[in-house]
Amino acid sequence: MIDVILLEDEPVLRSELGEFLEQVGYAPQCVASLAEWERHFDARRHRLAVIDIGLPDGSGLALIQRLRQGGQQVGIVVFSAHNTSADRVGGLVTGADHYLGKGCDLDELEAVLAALARRLGLQRREARWRLELGAGRLLPPGAPPVPLSPQDVRVLRCLMRAAGESVSRSQVVQALGGDVLDYDQRRLDTQMRRLRRNVHAASGQELPVRTLPGNGYCFYEAAAVAE
Repeated sequence: MIDVILLEDEPVLRSELGEFLEQVGYAPQCVASLAEWERHFDARRHRLAVIDIGLPDGSGLALIQRLRQGGQQVGIVVFSAHNTSADRVGGLVTGADHYLGKGCDLDELEAVLAALARRLGLQRREARWRLELGAGRLLPPGAPPVPLSPQDVRVLRCLMRAAGESVSRSQVVQALGGDVLDYDQRRLDTQMRRLRRNVHAASGQELPVRTLPGNGYCFYEAAAVAE
């Protein structure tokens, strides 16, 4: 996955954007202020950035100007509520590659980031996740094995055998041995949250499972399932 650093001070929007970026296959680093940016930005890793303009401790435009003056080649997308023609021109003149208003469709943000990644020659690293059924564990790429409960194994077997494809909630319920008509969908939501949390806690990596609204889930990285 390509690393993206997101600078957005509004907590709900920051969370939503971070989740969206993860769902479309990026590895987001979310920060809320210029001070947090200074602590977390790594030019060797963060080749794409999404930056808000109005921040609690300064200006996003000043940050962009500083990055460009320092010779940073990071691809920059401004994502701001300030979206007049003058705002957009000012952002682009300062050094942003693209300028999007916060009311835009997030699919446009995805398309802009993809175009920037192509222009900068960034390649998505193919992460090969391996599920070992017999051992009951998940092997994330470059991270320690994650022990799994029997329920976790059933869920991941269902998703990883169809990696890259949509898997309906009904299919996951059936994989868990439940009756689709009687199954409490809240149990599935709890199961998925717990699985994501356990994988992150054990490996430091986000589980590459995208939630498809009203449909189901997709394991979006390369995967292998071993008996």
